[in-house]
Amino acid sequence: MDLSAFTDIESEVRYYCRRLPNLLASAKGAIIRDVDGNEFIDFLSACGALNYGHNHPALKMAAMEYLASDGIVAGLDFHTSAKLAFIEGFRDFILRPRGLDYKLQFPGPTGTNCVEAAVKLARKVTGRSSVVAFTNAFHGMSAGALALTGSRKARQATSAVLHGAVRVPFDGYKGAGSGDLERLVAMANDPSGGIDPIAAIIIETVQGEGGLNVASDDWLRMLHQAAKALGALLIVDDIQAGCGRTGTFFSFERAGLVPDVVCMAKSISGLGLPMSLLLMKPEHDVWEAGEHNGTFRGNSLAFVTGKAALELWRNGELAEVPRHGHVLSSWTAEMARRYGESLRPKGLGMMQGIEFAAPHFAGAVAEAAVRRGVVVECCGPHDEVLKLMPPLNIGSETLEDGLGRIAEAIREVIPSSVSFSKRYESHPDAHYHGGNAVVGPELAHAVA
Repeated sequence: MDLSAFTDIESEVRYYCRRLPNLLASAKGAIIRDVDGNEFIDFLSACGALNYGHNHPALKMAAMEYLASDGIVAGLDFHTSAKLAFIEGFRDFILRPRGLDYKLQFPGPTGTNCVEAAVKLARKVTGRSSVVAFTNAFHGMSAGALALTGSRKARQATSAVLHGAVRVPFDGYKGAGSGDLERLVAMANDPSGGIDPIAAIIIETVQGEGGLNVASDDWLRMLHQAAKALGALLIVDDIQAGCGRTGTFFSFERAGLVPDVVCMAKSISGLGLPMSLLLMKPEHDVWEAGEHNGTFRGNSLAFVTGKAALELWRNGELAEVPRHGHVLSSWTAEMARRYGESLRPKGLGMMQGIEFAAPHFAGAVAEAAVRRGVVVECCGPHDEVLKLMPPLNIGSETLEDGLGRIAEAIREVIPSSVSFSKRYESHPDAHYHGGNAVVGPELAHAVA
């Protein structure tokens, strides 16, 4: 099939299709299919926008029924039945069971819209301008969000990056720890410290694009105390790490935090539809009517599928998420045992991976994995981390099958003298389940 329209007409900025150039046609659950019938296990999940897999039947049915009923699709911020159902569901299924009291704002279709709104709100609440962000952070591609992003490559494409960002080492960065937070507070309180009054501190508890760096619970609590000491709002960017990706709905639950503001997007709609959600403590809801708006903030179809996704948290479908996270942890630990200092485990829950001492190995393994029928990507400042983000509700056999194929890809790139454990022994159609090899149909895969 002629795919020249992509190379001739679409911008050179395209990225993911360069590793998997096949013409993709359909997807269900954790499996993607191309027009030739080749199948791929999805360990990317649209960069975290498909936590519940492709075309989840309950979510798809909700969308189809809503469209068939001529439901309002573009609702701005009018009162619609779809938005009411989502707000009530989020309150009843997510906030109240956790003892949380947040107001909800729908700032636009993307995560970067949400970050911009959060920073704008923090500056309005405090009357200050500076915002603390961290090394290896990623908060979006718009100008304000880029100012808070650590990646030089991401920031260099624009000359309009806003001022006012204060960069601080993330937990563990080059040996960083609580002392850096204490130093931040001291400098901010010193009139000669060089830091203008701080409006907010924005943090990813797990840095998804920055290399799967995990902030410890203790460090997060100290960060929260630092924000209080500075009179600054604590903003948690849960755009990628939220919606269950780290094992709990919010990534900050493990540390017992109650942030002032929370940014959500990606999987908040459940089906991969554009939607973002800003949570704020009631006392911080100081917006005037229409002060922050956007044409596509009322995507009713996303509200419908988002409400259906919230039901999954209530009906027990996601009960296997902790076990799946344990499987990933065991696998990354096994790879580290097998290859020693060549790689080390990274991440938490269902966003884990392995960091390669030789950065180019990560990309080579990702390419070898695609040839074996697994879609996987890299992250980190040098793309040195192989990032594993399968759907939260992936089947156990499919999860084990995908990990086995990635183990084969690693062996191709990094030959090891250490014998393979039986669990991840090369076998074209074996899946691990409960300690026993279960033979099932082999996934077809061929890269164009």
